[in-house]
Amino acid sequence: MSPNYQPIKPARLEPGQTIGLVTPASPPNDPEALRFAMDVVESLGYRVKAAPHLFNRAGYLAGEDSVRAADLNALFADDEVDAIFCARGGYGASRLLPMLNYDVMRANPKILLGYSDITALLLAIYTQAGLVTFHGPIASQTFTAYIVEEFKKVLVDPQAPIGIGAPPPFEKAEGRVEKINRISTLVPGKVQGRLFGGNLSLVSHLIGTPYFPDMTGGILFLEDISEAVYSIDRMLTQLWLSGNLQKLSGLVFGKFTEHRQSEWVQNRLQEEVLLERVRQLNIPAISGLMIGHVENQTIVPVGCVAELNADAGTLTLLEAPVR
Repeated sequence: MSPNYQPIKPARLEPGQTIGLVTPASPPNDPEALRFAMDVVESLGYRVKAAPHLFNRAGYLAGEDSVRAADLNALFADDEVDAIFCARGGYGASRLLPMLNYDVMRANPKILLGYSDITALLLAIYTQAGLVTFHGPIASQTFTAYIVEEFKKVLVDPQAPIGIGAPPPFEKAEGRVEKINRISTLVPGKVQGRLFGGNLSLVSHLIGTPYFPDMTGGILFLEDISEAVYSIDRMLTQLWLSGNLQKLSGLVFGKFTEHRQSEWVQNRLQEEVLLERVRQLNIPAISGLMIGHVENQTIVPVGCVAELNADAGTLTLLEAPVR
């Protein structure tokens, strides 16, 4: 899709609307998590419409591929459904991509919210249907006060410019400063571009497929969980070797959590790996925004124009992501 293409924006959320709940990847280990997800959506002031096969499971998949794809297609086609939240990530979303009805999605633009493995759907629906999608919390997690605030300013009542992903408020005191949620400037500078990205494993997984977006001039945001530092290095190297990193105007690293240690590889510091790539590119870059597998996470619209100010450590939406 051309970088000059103007993506289709879904309608903003209104109180009392109906949210379709779907499991496009893995099922939760406990089905009660799905009932919890329904309660979470209702607590936000919306009605819930479960996908027909929400509770299905087939091993590590939430039902057969054709069934999960049919559920997602049906929710987009359903006039009673105003937006779609994913109840779970895990694995399996990319298996659905050839089965999705992108024409229906283009004709019925709706908010699609999820992250982790759902990254595959977010990027594919953007590239194939031209629809802005949303990297953010799954319904089966608790929405903290931070998430609710980010949710409202991005999806409910957006007033551009909109700062997203800043760390939660922290009360400094003598001898007490923020330790965990710190923003680091990797390469200084300020740039504007369309936002692309999500989970690093899934972004690199889609390279070479029709579902990988043209990132020319874009700002790439990345996060991941349970990856050794060498694995993060390998996936960033894949993006670099494919020529996609060189197309970017800026890079935003969210959180890389729960690092898996390797018995046979001496780990480098994560910051060394990130710095190595961004310094080669010489584009503005920061790390530490609240994007990823963390309790407090922001919502990032794939396909919207944003400004990265690496000097200030901020990411700002320059347009409302919903109409």
